[in-house]
Amino acid sequence: MSELLQQFDAAPLALTLRVALLATVAALIVGVALGWVFARTRLPGRGVLEAVCMLPLVLPPTVLGYGILLLMGRHGPLGGWLREHFNYTVIFNWHGAVLASALVALPLVLKAASTAFSQVDRNLEAAARTLRQSHWGVFVRVTLPLAWPGILAGTLLAFARAMGEFGASLMVAGSIRGQTQTASMAIYDAVQAGQDQAALLLACAISAVSVAILVASNRFLAAR
Repeated sequence: MSELLQQFDAAPLALTLRVALLATVAALIVGVALGWVFARTRLPGRGVLEAVCMLPLVLPPTVLGYGILLLMGRHGPLGGWLREHFNYTVIFNWHGAVLASALVALPLVLKAASTAFSQVDRNLEAAARTLRQSHWGVFVRVTLPLAWPGILAGTLLAFARAMGEFGASLMVAGSIRGQTQTASMAIYDAVQAGQDQAALLLACAISAVSVAILVASNRFLAAR
């Protein structure tokens, strides 16, 4: 057992956690903003916009990865501009894995936030306004705290989803050992190379983290 643990390479798992954390933060910021818009406004074309935001949940990861390559590649409109002005690219960069993971995690935060905001009692917000609270003050002191358990549950699920991202990240960031190789990529490469023990250790480690996250998410949903 000790020899097996000595063979364990923690670098892919560490990179996975870093990528998932940054991706979840990005998805949380965008998801909460869009969730409030979808729950509280009658924006023209809201249904189409919401459907577009939910696309990563149903699209094949390779389609999502290809879309990122078209946009962020060297000859893409945004990727070409970044390379020309800042000599920067997300292609074959772990930042590309963050971008891909954030996109696949966004629908989970967005849906949770939209549902949570729609369930907040408007009477409590109206009462806060009678105390001369600004719209931002009402949101921070009343709306967000009441909606937070649901948002947090969705955020935990988004983190778990970001940890398991494979297809889009592989297309955008590649599987460069020590640089862009996340746990899911390392497991795939280990299986392809016949390194079953290494694959098993990584699979068990990421499964344990995922189970812990799902348990925490269920507890937050039950507490609502």
